[in-house]
This record gives sequence, structure tokens and C-alpha cells, in this order.
Amino acid sequence: MQDIRLRAGAAALLSLAAFTSITGAAVVFIWWLIFSRPLLVLTKMRMVIPAIVLIAFFGLVLELTGGGGISYSLRMIVIILIGAWVYAGYRQGEFLKLGTWLFGRKTGFDLGLVAEMGMQSLEMMVSDFSTIRQAQELKGKHVGLRSIVPAGSILIHGALRRADETAELMAMRGYTNGGSYCPVFETPVRDVIAGIAALCMGIIAFIPVSEFFILYH
Repeated sequence: MQDIRLRAGAAALLSLAAFTSITGAAVVFIWWLIFSRPLLVLTKMRMVIPAIVLIAFFGLVLELTGGGGISYSLRMIVIILIGAWVYAGYRQGEFLKLGTWLFGRKTGFDLGLVAEMGMQSLEMMVSDFSTIRQAQELKGKHVGLRSIVPAGSILIHGALRRADETAELMAMRGYTNGGSYCPVFETPVRDVIAGIAALCMGIIAFIPVSEFFILYH
């Protein structure tokens, strides 16, 4: 989706639908397969695979210890895929446009700026993760379950350090709040179709198909 308004709205609706039930997760996964360009998403967001493995591992542990782990892990995996789709379609400045469009040039600008910095931080984390993978491969190792936690610690530490430096830089330049910005959006027909399909998937997730038959009778 090129229109960040439709993409963000669809992502929020689909994530909520996927978290609601297994049925919701199933229909959202079908939507993801049709509209997200899966190969492009997985190629651009390689951190998805380790994240899915980690969620599946904890889901298995939860299933063995208390039950419900499989349902939880399946729903969370679909939500992760939706998040990866949002990231894969990100273009610089989009969330600044969205925030300003929703909440105005003061609060909206600030929220959009925070979202932009968050996305840039995520991009750097993805880049750092690729560097870690390459370093492991040069050593003849692969990033597995044992190395995910140390790698995650390095990524989080680097993200926090960069956030600290950015905050100091903005303070030095005298930034307080708000800003002037006039957002412009592009809404192709494919985006509208994908948005309508996301709405339909949300309806199916929240209103079981059996209810339609009951209403019909």
C-alpha cells in the first residue's frame, strides 16, 4: 500500500483481528499472502524468521506447561508478519504525514516525528542484524536460538544509544515541539481494494461465519 493512512488502518485492524482468535489469524494470514508480496517482505525483513522461531519456541514451552501456547504463538506470528509488511512498505516521512494529517501540526507533528525516529531505529537494527549474521557466517556459525538473545541485547543497546544521541542533538538545535508540514498522499486503486479486503477480513474475524447463516435464517 502506498497510502500510509490505509496501510496503518489496515495494519491496526488486521493485527486486532489476528489477536482475537485462530479464525481471525487464519483470515488475516490469507490476506497477507494475497496483498503483502510475501517474498519481498521476507527478503527485506529477515529478522522475521528468528522472531517467528523465538515465538514458536516460547509457544511450545507454554503449551507443554500450561496450555494455549500453540494458539498464542500462531496469532502472534501472524501479527509479526503484518508488522513486517508495514515495515517493508515504509517510505521516509510517511508517519510524519500521517501524524500531521490525524492530529495537526503540533501534537500530530510530534507523534509523527517519534514514529519516524522509531522506524529509522528499526532500519538500523535490521542493518545491524545483517552485520551480525555476516560475522557469524564468516566464523562458520549460524544465527540460531542460542545466539538470538545475545544478538538481541546488542541490537537493543545500540538502539538506545542512538536514541540518546538523537535526543541530545535535537535539544542542542533548540527543538521544542510542533512544526510546519503539509502532507500529500497517493491512493492507487490497489490500495483501496486491499483496504476493503482488510475490512472484510476484520468482519469475518469478529463476526463468525455461522452468525451470517443464523441471520439469514
